[in-house]
Amino acid sequence: MATDVRAKLAEKGLTLPVAAKPVAAYFPATKTGKIVFTAGQLPLVDGAIPETGKVGADLTQERAKELAEICALNCLAAVELVAPVDSIVKIVRVVCYVNSAPGYITQPFVANGASELFIHIWGDAGLAARSAVGVAELPMNSPVEVELTVEIA
Repeated sequence: MATDVRAKLAEKGLTLPVAAKPVAAYFPATKTGKIVFTAGQLPLVDGAIPETGKVGADLTQERAKELAEICALNCLAAVELVAPVDSIVKIVRVVCYVNSAPGYITQPFVANGASELFIHIWGDAGLAARSAVGVAELPMNSPVEVELTVEIA
C-alpha cells in the first residue's frame, strides 16, 4: 500500500523541500535494486543551516532534535531525486551524527527528531535500525547530519 508522504507531512505542518545541491563530489542519493541510500543530509533550509555549533554547548538537544527532523526531510528530498517518496515501503536504516560538546552523551535523543518523523509517516514500517553517533565536527559546523537507507516498492 502506497503512503501519501506529502499528506502525512502536511499533518505536521511540513512540506517536502527541494533537494539540496551537493557541497562536494557525490550524489545526494543512489538507487540499487529496491534500496535507496542517501548521502548525509544537513539541516539546510533555503541553502543555509538555521543554527550551527555543538549540541550541549552552543544549542540545546531539543533544538538539535528539531534540526534532525529537517535533516530527515532533506533525506526524503534526496530520495525523491531517484525514486518517488510515495514508493518507500520501509525505512531500513537511519544514521544520525551529532556535533557533540565534550561530555554530551544523549545523541539518541537528537536522532529521535528523524526517527519520529519516519514513524509518523510510515508507522511500524518507519521504525528502522539506527545509529546515533557523537562526533567532534560536522561540515559547515552543522549540529547534526542524517543519512537514510530505504526500501522502495
